[in-house]
Parts: sequence; C-alpha cells; structure tokens
Amino acid sequence: MNTHLSVFTLFAIMIASIGMAPAFGQIVQPIVVTTDKSSYSEGEAIMVTGEVSEILFGYAISIMVIAPNGNVVSIDQVMVGSDKKFGTELAAGGSLMKAGGEYTIQVLYGTENRIAETSFTFGGSTESTGPEGLVQVSGTDFTVGYEITGGKLISITPDVDANSLIIAIDATDDGQLTITLPRELIDAKIGDDDDDFFVLVDGEEVDFNETTTSTDRTLVISFPAGAEEIEIIGTHVVPEFGAIAALILAVAIISIIAVSTKSKLSIMPRY
Repeated sequence: MNTHLSVFTLFAIMIASIGMAPAFGQIVQPIVVTTDKSSYSEGEAIMVTGEVSEILFGYAISIMVIAPNGNVVSIDQVMVGSDKKFGTELAAGGSLMKAGGEYTIQVLYGTENRIAETSFTFGGSTESTGPEGLVQVSGTDFTVGYEITGGKLISITPDVDANSLIIAIDATDDGQLTITLPRELIDAKIGDDDDDFFVLVDGEEVDFNETTTSTDRTLVISFPAGAEEIEIIGTHVVPEFGAIAALILAVAIISIIAVSTKSKLSIMPRY
C-alpha cells in the first residue's frame, strides 16, 4: 500500500513539474516591434507598432531606420502609452531612402538591453528630375532642389534681418519637405563648426533630420495638414538681390550727382 502511494505521489510531482517548467523557462522580451507589411513601394506609409514589458517613466522609444548600406535614414522618438504600446508612421522613399533592398528598424527603450529589431523590403525610388524638383530663391541667383509630399512648395524668400529662409507651402495633408540648401545661401555656424538650424512650422519649433556635405546641408522636415510656412533660421543668409540693387542704385545716384556737380563747375565762366 505504501509502495503504491509513493509511486502515485512521485507521478503527481512529475506532472506538476512538467506543467510548471514552461512558466519558469519563459523569457519575456522587454520590447517588441513590427511593421504592418513586409515590403513597401515609394510613397506608401510604413506603420511601425510595438509593445514593452514594463513602462519606464520619463523615457521615450527611439526608432531608427537603417538602410542596406548601414546608413541611418530616419530617426524618431515616440512615447509609450499607458497600455504599454507604441506606434508611429514613416514614409517610404524620400531623399535618404532611395536604394532598394532590406531596411532595418531598430528600437531602443531606456537601456541597451531593451532593444529590438524588425525589417522590411523597399522597392527603391527615383530622384525627382521634373520642374517641381527645383525652385528659385526669390531675389537671388540661387536655385535649390527639393522633394515634397502632402502638399506644394510655393516660394522661398530670404529674410536677412532674421538670417532665415521663409518657405511658403500649401499642405493638403500631413507631409514632408526635403530640401538641399547650399551653404553659400544659408548656413549655421559657431566659429568654424556647424551649428544646428532652428526650424519653425507656422511659428512652432519642430524637429528635423539633416545630412551635410562641405557645400550643402539637406534638411528633412515634417509638417501637418494645413501648414502654410516653414522658416529655416541660421547664422547667415544671402541678402536679396533687391537690397544689393538698392545699394548699387544709391552709389550710382551719388556718382551722377558728383559728375553733374563737376560738370556744372567746369562750364561756369571764370572772371
């Protein structure tokens, strides 16, 4: 009798151990991320969603998109909701996301051990070579290249007093402006080092992405539907041609007056 009882007890313990093993062996990922599709074409919206195992108050989710060649093409930050979930929308394509291939989305939350990745395939894009890809900066000899989604670029005007460029747009939807600015047109410097531009959308400061070369600075600026003006503020902007023309005109007038005065003096009779 005791033997049967011992066998039954041992069997029960084994069953309980088997049932409990997955619970003890389960690994809870601190953060997960996914996209709504596995591949995208130019212009499509990339819906990025995810969830964290615990909320770290005061920390945002950093979302970075990495191209097949290892270059970072997009950086964003979003907050985690009370339900431990997060999400954002990215645009497929643009000046930085051109090459076709597999792109990696990497998310970081608080510390290095709270990191996750997912990937998607992008079909590639073509550069805009039509007339909408170039715009003359009013009052100057400069023409800049741009790409815009969600609206139209109307004009670009320098504001010398503010060291800025005023970009008039007609935003019919949430969109993004990618614009390449020659350093000779506008720049932001502290001594010989690059400084950050200030970018305002309808008077409100916004974040933006930027890539630089020795001759140009390319800004990627997001804007909401209904936006009318983007202002890029630096430490130097080329004055409008009108101001230079006014100065030349003033010098010319002074020269004419001087010549006229001299001529009158030369023809006056001497006694």
